[in-house]
Amino acid sequence: MKRVTAFLLCLMLIIFSVPISVFAEGDGNFDGGGGGMGNGSSQNFWNPRNDGVRITVIRCRDQMPVTTPIDFSNKNQNNIKIHFGKKSKIQYRNGSSLQAYTSVYNYYIPSQPMPRIIGSSSYTINIEATKKYFCSEYALKLIASLTGMNYENLISGDYKILIEPIAYMTFQGVYMAMTAHEAALYDEKLGGGLRAKMVSLSHKNLPLALFLQTSDLGFAAWSGSSNQKVSNTQIKAYLGLGVIRFSEADKGVDIDSNSYEYRCDTDVITSITVNTDRRRTPDNPVSVTFRVNGQNYTVSNIYIPEGESQKVWFKWHTPKTPQTLNIDVSISGASANKANITAQIVDLKENTPPNPTANDKNSSFKTSSIPSKAPKTSATWGKWDCYWEPKWEWQANWSWVSTGKNTGYWVDNGHWVDRGDWKYKWISYYAYLSANMNLQPDAKVPTAYSKTMKSGYGINLNVNSNLSSNAPSSSITGAQNAISYYPEFNYKTYNRVLEMITAGYSSSFQLRKNKYSTYNQRVHFTPIWYPDGIYSVYAEVIDVWTPEGMLSVNLNDYVNIKGSLYDDWHIGPQF
Repeated sequence: MKRVTAFLLCLMLIIFSVPISVFAEGDGNFDGGGGGMGNGSSQNFWNPRNDGVRITVIRCRDQMPVTTPIDFSNKNQNNIKIHFGKKSKIQYRNGSSLQAYTSVYNYYIPSQPMPRIIGSSSYTINIEATKKYFCSEYALKLIASLTGMNYENLISGDYKILIEPIAYMTFQGVYMAMTAHEAALYDEKLGGGLRAKMVSLSHKNLPLALFLQTSDLGFAAWSGSSNQKVSNTQIKAYLGLGVIRFSEADKGVDIDSNSYEYRCDTDVITSITVNTDRRRTPDNPVSVTFRVNGQNYTVSNIYIPEGESQKVWFKWHTPKTPQTLNIDVSISGASANKANITAQIVDLKENTPPNPTANDKNSSFKTSSIPSKAPKTSATWGKWDCYWEPKWEWQANWSWVSTGKNTGYWVDNGHWVDRGDWKYKWISYYAYLSANMNLQPDAKVPTAYSKTMKSGYGINLNVNSNLSSNAPSSSITGAQNAISYYPEFNYKTYNRVLEMITAGYSSSFQLRKNKYSTYNQRVHFTPIWYPDGIYSVYAEVIDVWTPEGMLSVNLNDYVNIKGSLYDDWHIGPQF
């Protein structure tokens, strides 16, 4: 008669849902407790070692099960008369009701036995052994095989494995299988009937066999006692679950890098492109470390949507001497092939023009066109940012309040749960380089008028540059070098490297002091033989660095040559 009663009660169950939590990565997020079992009876008892686990693969992105739960047990469980199907704590949380089944109970006996899951008065569970077992390659490959998942996908970091302890018990003379969550729901339906007969198992050792060490997926870790009886509400909200997570098994990051040429003693920006085939959020950020010349530069908290990419860069200062440097690039937070960047550090040498003399001649000189190198005066780039967009939903948690024999009422002890998700936004940066050059006769030229002067005298050269950008200083540099070329050399062979007068985003440059100048002026002397006409100087402003490479601008200006300095000389008798 007791067996019939239990069976009918099982068939009448209609229960509401409850929360879960999980972790995944060859890293177990669970702990366990329990204690003495108390006294049983011939109709209500549990034998130590008669336990198992329910395993469900959960997708991290939306906390949804992607496999039908599978049950593991070390013992033959062919005599199960009543079970509650294959539902996980997640499914009960999402609204599935408790239903009793008398059909064949399906389970799997692993060839490598599991550690004991539920403790007893004579055995304290070894939670480290449980973690080691379920985080092992054997267990994970077995789970992948039984659930039909690809093993590499399972450990990719996109999924977590939910583990729930199962007790195989005899209750009211009927041999049953149930998880801790199902035991709590069942007890509520019976008005406390399960707790009254099996409290040490159903409301202590079973739920306390596994619980979270750290909160996850919107649910809190258990911070209560690990060896005292607990309530149905506590079981549904906190207990009877563990999680395996796979953050270290991350994959799908590719690094694109290039070779660079830099000038000595210069601030530069070095960048790579990081591509990912799965999304990166504050839950699984990527960091990139650049190692150059014995120093590490780490860029942390890199967030990228699935299938997207972005530049990752760092700012550094090159050595003062020419050399070849290898920049090693490594990823943390995801597996990826290491990259190696070759940086050629070259000297910006001035090939100083020879000192002009009064006897210089060049009757075959022909003017050349001003060089027309392609400038790069602008760059745009950006990076992804990630923010949490909340989505609050009410999480029901119904509990039965008994007011007497076979009377009572249900109370919803639920709470609001944030089931939001990470969203992305693109932060865009720009940099625009502008510059101007002013060519004028030197102040010591006695017969100069505006931009007209005689050949053989000196000219002054002033370059001003400006970098306009919305990027932080760690992403850009101002112009750091300027080089000038001259028409008498057909803009080849000889050049003058200008001296930086003002550094920064608004930088300025002038000719260096000429050692051949009587007055130590910042001049370049035009050749006395230069023909009348336009004398144009060409200059390049360089070493403006961004994550998109170097910006540069080409400039030119002129003076008008009319006559030579011989025209200013007069030789005559002295009176």
